[in-house]
Amino acid sequence: MKRHFLFKSAIVASLAGFLFGFDTVVISGAEQTIQELWSLSSTLHGLAISMALWGTVLGSVVGGWPSEYFGRKKTLLWIGVLYLSSAIGSALAPDVYSLMFFRFIGGLGVGISTVAAPMFIAEIAPPKFRGRLTGMFQFNIVFGILVAFLSNSLLGDVGEHAWRWMLGVEAFPALIFAVLCIGLPESPRWLIVHQKDRDGGMAVLRKTSPDASEEELNLWVDEIVASADQPRQSRHLFSKRLMKPVTLAFLVAFFNQLSGINAILYFAPRIFEMTGLGTEAALLQSVGIGVANLVFTFTGLWLIDRLGRRTLLFIGSIGYIISLGLTTWAFASGNFALVPIYIFGFIAAHAIGQGTVIWVFISEIFPNAQRAFGQSLGSFTHWFFAALLTLFFPVMADALAPQYIFGLFLAMMVLQLLWVILAVPETKGIPLEEMESNLSK
Repeated sequence: MKRHFLFKSAIVASLAGFLFGFDTVVISGAEQTIQELWSLSSTLHGLAISMALWGTVLGSVVGGWPSEYFGRKKTLLWIGVLYLSSAIGSALAPDVYSLMFFRFIGGLGVGISTVAAPMFIAEIAPPKFRGRLTGMFQFNIVFGILVAFLSNSLLGDVGEHAWRWMLGVEAFPALIFAVLCIGLPESPRWLIVHQKDRDGGMAVLRKTSPDASEEELNLWVDEIVASADQPRQSRHLFSKRLMKPVTLAFLVAFFNQLSGINAILYFAPRIFEMTGLGTEAALLQSVGIGVANLVFTFTGLWLIDRLGRRTLLFIGSIGYIISLGLTTWAFASGNFALVPIYIFGFIAAHAIGQGTVIWVFISEIFPNAQRAFGQSLGSFTHWFFAALLTLFFPVMADALAPQYIFGLFLAMMVLQLLWVILAVPETKGIPLEEMESNLSK
């Protein structure tokens, strides 16, 4: 199979997404037990549960630096080490502050992974496969989410220390991922642009693009070199030349979180209990969220290189508006039995649209010389607003009726739809170097 090396490398790198999804959501099964165990106030509870996200914010800020200076491969390897340390430390935490520290360490791994993994995959993938291969990162995120929900449900009745098992089981996939990263190649674009290693980059491109002729590969490498030779004043991330990709990266990440996706994933059992479901039934409904997320993310991956990124964002926005509008109505009118159905609809809309598109889109729109720091900007924006939302959601849930919370998310998705219609370009099938030229005009 000609593309075995390409697919194998993309799949291994995308497993960082599995650990991202698992680490992000596994806390949902333990958060209420943790609050009761240490008698946490709503404020301290929100801080403890959001601590991984604050680690993610920092990881997304600094993630461009190791990716830029040490390479994508080494960065991915150390992400696995961070996840492993976090899982073991969180499971053994003697108090809430120790738990917060180790959850913060895991968050660093999540933040750096959202910079390094999509960027690595986008840089090794030929244009016609870039969407679905980079989208494998998101697929593994939702697969990790499903496994976390399922794991929580299975471990929920193992005893008073069930929450420790929930958090600690992540150590096994973290170790496997770290070992597999040893066999990854380095990104050809990083080798050519940052190491000035044209021959090394060519060697990787021959393996990842086996259908390309030597003439095509040489032309490709020439374009990569030319993209790195921009005048110094135009190479700063916040230069006038890069204002369009910077704005696009910020807004796609901003709207992703203001849909309410992380609030629903983190507090799914709590939200379902608002409808009158018992604890065990709420945990089981959370598994349903994971299944819906996985199925529709797979659908999004199938569509992303066929319909394009902009079209999926448009479809997802419409789905958001319908599902959030119905959820708001159900809570306001007391039709609580319908809430799980509408939440599943929301998950489907997210998975096909924003969920599939975000990491692919951000990894495509920045030039080679600024991609690491551009990816870091998009990731930081995503996680900063995710952390704020997770920090304040318990307080919002105490102070506001659910219909007002979901109504706020609905209003933000109307704004997203307008932005997609008016400002989002299509990136499907366009070489990264050509994309750079298009967006810098």
